[in-house]
Amino acid sequence: MKNALIIFVRNPVLGKVKTRLAASIGNEKALMLYKHLLQHTQAISENLPVTKFVFYVDYVNEDDLWNGFEKRLQQGDGLGERMKNAFTGLFEKGFTKICIIGSDCYELSSDILSDAFEKLNTSDVVAGPVSDGGYYILGMTKFFPEFFIDKAWSTDTVFADTLKDAAKLNLSLHQLPMLHDIDTEADLRKSTLAFFV
Repeated sequence: MKNALIIFVRNPVLGKVKTRLAASIGNEKALMLYKHLLQHTQAISENLPVTKFVFYVDYVNEDDLWNGFEKRLQQGDGLGERMKNAFTGLFEKGFTKICIIGSDCYELSSDILSDAFEKLNTSDVVAGPVSDGGYYILGMTKFFPEFFIDKAWSTDTVFADTLKDAAKLNLSLHQLPMLHDIDTEADLRKSTLAFFV
């Protein structure tokens, strides 16, 4: 079995990351927080026994903390199209279990990542919801383009719509534990990263 983890990241540029949060805590603190989240994501994924791909949103940084990971540039206009293209390219390379994560979920752990790939042995799809209605991970054993179209990305309907897609396609879906991410100052203050406020 060839397993792959896709990690979607933003380039850590002042004023370009965590913009909703930056409106209340400032661009400098928002950038510091995002760099911390990148380090967390790298740490929990670096020892996972799968091929790891980092997809940057603006440009590939050849000299950063992701050294040792395969590096790519996200391709497409919107988030759905960029995710769809990443999955398509890796399935075409012969990978048979692929999961995608972002770099915003401070509660995500290496154990949850391992469990996601394990559950793909018996399920067509795995998905883990975040409390705001999105998801922190999506994994599949075959390419299902329906998961990437007709979604109101960055809204509270994304995870529910993903479940509906799986039901329509008659796929088995394993739901992972609900986690929290940080999009607002209120989220930050309730988290273990409140020291960034």
